[in-house]
Amino acid sequence: MTHTRPLFEKPPHYSPEHIQRIRTQVAKMSPAVFASFMRVSASTVHKWESASVGQRPSGAAARLLQLLESKGVEALIV
Repeated sequence: MTHTRPLFEKPPHYSPEHIQRIRTQVAKMSPAVFASFMRVSASTVHKWESASVGQRPSGAAARLLQLLESKGVEALIV
């Protein structure tokens, strides 16, 4: 029997620390600039990076974080 891999794997779960590390070390962006880049509000980025709120990126935002982390900002800027 042949095993096939899905074309798109589920993005990983992103902890607040992981999101902040992507923003500061990979993207090298302020929260406001990162929010604009991700097409979300600055408040949403703040919630993602806050452990007490418990909100995490999902769907397209999680996929974009995954691409940003693996390929870098340059790969996503057209």
